Amino acid sequence: MTTNSIPNRLIAEKSPYLLQHAYNPVKWFPWSDEAFETARRENKPIFLSIGYS
Repeated sequence: MTTNSIPNRLIAEKSPYLLQHAYNPVKWFPWSDEAFETARRENKPIFLSIGYS
């Protein structure tokens, strides 16, 4: 797995599962109005990742 030294927006989350992905080189969004508004504005589909830790 590739990791970044700069965290993505998941670094601000409390969930241990989301935090373990905070340094992934992916522009992840937690489930939020911001995520849906960004997808709508950029005309992009939602890629939903669900998991557990």
